[in-house]
Amino acid sequence: MSTEQTIKYKIYTDKNLEKETKTIKLKTSNLNSGYIIHRSLIRQMEESRQGTACTKTRSEVRGGGRKPWKQKGTGKARAGSIRSPLWRGGGVIFGPKPKNYKLKINAKEKQLALRNLLANKANYVTVINENDLEINIPKTKEIQKKLSSFGIVAQQKCLIIVKQKSNNLYLAIRNLPDVELVQANHLNILLLLKAKQILVTKDALSTIEAIYNA
Repeated sequence: MSTEQTIKYKIYTDKNLEKETKTIKLKTSNLNSGYIIHRSLIRQMEESRQGTACTKTRSEVRGGGRKPWKQKGTGKARAGSIRSPLWRGGGVIFGPKPKNYKLKINAKEKQLALRNLLANKANYVTVINENDLEINIPKTKEIQKKLSSFGIVAQQKCLIIVKQKSNNLYLAIRNLPDVELVQANHLNILLLLKAKQILVTKDALSTIEAIYNA
């Protein structure tokens, strides 16, 4: 059973001063919330696997049609094919075959997992205005200055959520190993779980409330 939870965020400027507040309402579930998040995480990680690993069995390896020596009288162990798994160059026993790793989970369950996780991580969220994150040139140093002005600690995983990616912002962030940039309509469980700090714009919060609160 879901309950509507109201979360109030403070909005900061680049001088780390409180400017105003932003309130969103999320339908969350206190019952088995960890289980729903875990299911959604497992589904995402499983579906990221290609499932194309493939080995050949003894029937698929080329050659080995003729019996290498007669059954009796040689003093050696009997052998029916040079492509036996016991032989070098033979087939593989119980090797991997192409497999579909997709797991089914309802769309409403995925949305509920995202809402629960967002509510649980409310204390790690910093909200800013959209224009406070804009940069004129795609320089990594420029975005590092911006992040430090918002209190983002270096060497900790940071997730930046925006309504729409800009080219300059993407180019400036891509060389930072601990910073991820994502659009609000492309959120996923793994990115949220890895993030120790979340920087989200006010417009992105409105998009999250509209898309994932169905």
